[in-house]
Amino acid sequence: MAKKQKKNGGGTPATVALTAAGTPFTVHAYEHDPASPSYGEEAAEALGVSPDRVFKTLVADVDGELTVAVVPVAGQLDLKALASAVGGKRAAMADPAAAERTTGYVRGGISPLGQRKRLRTVLDASASDHASICISAGRRGLEVELSPADLAALTSAVVAPIGRA
Repeated sequence: MAKKQKKNGGGTPATVALTAAGTPFTVHAYEHDPASPSYGEEAAEALGVSPDRVFKTLVADVDGELTVAVVPVAGQLDLKALASAVGGKRAAMADPAAAERTTGYVRGGISPLGQRKRLRTVLDASASDHASICISAGRRGLEVELSPADLAALTSAVVAPIGRA
């Protein structure tokens, strides 16, 4: 995968973080349809990528601490498994406004990379089944493709089975 970045030094905080880390990645842009019921499935279809290789970034509250969960768009987040993965007892989806305020991204475009406040992150173990995965690049209609190992390293993620079909 080649690095792709706007020549003017722009980009999203996620692509800036990837470039600064020297991590290989590819940017994939597509025309976002605001009426689409699922941002992740829309991305998979638009990019012609299997939904099990496109991962969504969800923000949950685990025992009062915001935590990022990265799971395939084809499945759902298992909140009990997420809590267990970080040594917590209870998990619930975070308030969308709190997730946006804390990460600096808008819902549907939250990336696990380049967040305003770095949150602990859990990457679903199924990511390891692929040489590369796609995640949000920080805005709707923009994805980055990178290796799961690089994503885990950059986010200091715990890798655990937190997704379910």
